[in-house]
Amino acid sequence: MGMRRWTARELIDLVLDPDSFEPWDEPVDISSHPPAYQDELRAAEEKAGTDESVLTGRGTVSGRPVAFIVNEFAFLAGSIGVAAAERISAAVRRATAEGIPVVASTSSGGTRMQEGTRAFVHMIEISRALMEHRASGLAYIVHLRHPTTGGVFASWGSLGHVTVAEPGALVGFLGPKVFEALNGRPFPEGVQTAENLAAKGVIDAVAAAEDLRWLLDQALAVVVDPQTVGHLERRTPLAPGTPGPPAWESITRTRAEGRVGVRDLLKYGAEGTLRLRGTDEGERDETVIVALTRLDGVPCVLVGQDHTRQSPETPMGPGALREARRAMRLASELRLPLVTVVDTPGAELSPKAEEGAIAGEIARCIATLVTMDVATVSVILGQGCGGGALALLPATTVIATEHAWLSPLPPEGASVIRYGSIDRAAEMAESQGVRALDLLAGGDVHVVVPEHDDDTPADLARAVAAEIAHHLRFW
Repeated sequence: MGMRRWTARELIDLVLDPDSFEPWDEPVDISSHPPAYQDELRAAEEKAGTDESVLTGRGTVSGRPVAFIVNEFAFLAGSIGVAAAERISAAVRRATAEGIPVVASTSSGGTRMQEGTRAFVHMIEISRALMEHRASGLAYIVHLRHPTTGGVFASWGSLGHVTVAEPGALVGFLGPKVFEALNGRPFPEGVQTAENLAAKGVIDAVAAAEDLRWLLDQALAVVVDPQTVGHLERRTPLAPGTPGPPAWESITRTRAEGRVGVRDLLKYGAEGTLRLRGTDEGERDETVIVALTRLDGVPCVLVGQDHTRQSPETPMGPGALREARRAMRLASELRLPLVTVVDTPGAELSPKAEEGAIAGEIARCIATLVTMDVATVSVILGQGCGGGALALLPATTVIATEHAWLSPLPPEGASVIRYGSIDRAAEMAESQGVRALDLLAGGDVHVVVPEHDDDTPADLARAVAAEIAHHLRFW
């Protein structure tokens, strides 16, 4: 395929700080295997320069300790036998005991056929160790190299909090050669590629081995590093009873071209943002953004509705809310604060959305948010229309910008229901109390960030980020 095939030792040198790697591996005893298989193992060791298909140990990335598990493809196609599986499980359990993240870089054809079912079943032990690790609040980051197939992809290759794959890598459950032999026709091209799986929301991104150190640096800065002192300036929140502009003026402003959005919040109020794409279950919706980031120095998981990607042609569907629930799970598992950003003209209304469980996803988002065990802050940044907005609203602290609003339907829709036409939309918005200041008076919003007439998106984004960070800083 013309791509560089990195050896396990080359990757260790590429990713970890110089001279920081400390091997954890015990020698492998092959004496109980049949003589012919022992010969195969000795030949594999000579060819690969490693004693098994995986190397494990501890090292540092910019001084932060991690456990590193690396496949060596040259050793019997990186296949996982019992000894390799036990080596992986032991490394994960040691990392859990030491309280450090695990990074895995896979390159494997899957279970080692020479060892059969017993090796196959050992994939469960690897998965068990990894779930114990995740249950301890520790991160697991996966880098899939060419090729990663079979039992490796279907166990430890698919359990990461963050998962990336090499450009052009073959990544799949079924080896294409096996498919062709069994079915008499080739497996369709382009399906089992890193790029396709990223596009479909199975993995987060395509990242070359040369970029893995940078990516780990970004992720670990959020999941490991402490918060730092903020430098953004807060605005004095508006007091309850502040008169404010008419509801329709606010609605018009939030619908205008160039209105501040979640992208501005990340661009001007955050640093070290690492975007995660898709549900990791084969669904992806561009109308929401999920990211590990540091808002004014505070590490958090952020999920935000992106109004610039929502249109009548591309509405926010149930997949977007499943991505949002992935963000909620990440925050809970990694014990990070969760920030949600509400900014939607409304969720998708279509037969497809109904059959995709849009109502159920709204309900599940709300149910998950109200039972979160980490600090939560939600921000109504602009439009807050319908159940799609409600899905990301309930948080310990609810912040809104001065012109933000929240309503059960677009005001035009409410006018049609009430009066038979859209002509009284402004009147409906006023009477329904949709403004941030109305919500503040009723206790449904806790803080309203003032907006200035000369605000740029950058100005308002910084003020909102400062307010979010203020509420998260000492949680």
